[in-house]
Amino acid sequence: MTATVIDGKVFAAKVRAQVQAHVAKLRESHGIQPGLAVVLVGEDPASQVYVRNKHASTIEVGMASFEHRLAADTSEADLLALVNSLNADPKVHAILVQLPLPAHLNSELIINTIDPAKDVDGFHISNVGLLGTGQKSMVPCTPLGCLMMLRDHHGSLAGLNAVVVGRSNIVGKPMAQLLLGDSCTVTIAHSRTKDLAAVCRGADILVAAVGRPEMITGDYVKPGATVIDVGINRIERDGKNKLVGDVHYESAAKVAGAITPVPGGVGPMTIACLLANALTACCRVNGLPEPDGLTA
Repeated sequence: MTATVIDGKVFAAKVRAQVQAHVAKLRESHGIQPGLAVVLVGEDPASQVYVRNKHASTIEVGMASFEHRLAADTSEADLLALVNSLNADPKVHAILVQLPLPAHLNSELIINTIDPAKDVDGFHISNVGLLGTGQKSMVPCTPLGCLMMLRDHHGSLAGLNAVVVGRSNIVGKPMAQLLLGDSCTVTIAHSRTKDLAAVCRGADILVAAVGRPEMITGDYVKPGATVIDVGINRIERDGKNKLVGDVHYESAAKVAGAITPVPGGVGPMTIACLLANALTACCRVNGLPEPDGLTA
């Protein structure tokens, strides 16, 4: 068996095109332009790349982009004041504070100061609670992207056995909640799960988000299962830096029915879903119908 490759680049391009078309309709029919504000504190190189890519993607789909770059020694009071000003700004429909923040800043306090309706990352405790109780919320971008790809590949997910390997607040836990919402039978496993391979082999859908390079090998995979690899790990192999996932792709692809590659799988969907969430936030605050197929 050779697995079908779920191409995240192609799927993300479709999502961005949907967002762009809906943004154009909002502007033409209602005179509304969705606005996304991104706050970057400090000069972390990876964060700078992410913010630059988010800005370019926001402009590309016709949204307004508001960038706020602050010095690494910015005080907590100043950062909170900026977040509150963005909460009050009617042109800003979505707010993202780029993580990680410098060590002297309380990330939880900052995130929970964002208006939950503008919390485009879905990290605010109110959104976490709404998602966990099956209510309308802002959904973290990476799990949302995984869900979109799974729905596209399978159609209905009802009744399928899903195993999520990883219990982070950013991916593992919300991913499990989304799969429950689509009527999967869900197991959350992790690095300390007894006989993890056997647990994984029971999965029709296997989501790897454990943060360990190539931990999930082919013998963890049920024949014909769909494997979603959320991991992004930089390793050195044959004297070169290489990007690999949490899944050992070559062995897993021989067993799985479908699989996401790394790079080019889940990664491109994260920014696409950030844009989708910004659009959803704009529609909700203006009492307009949400974009079809772009929310959980």
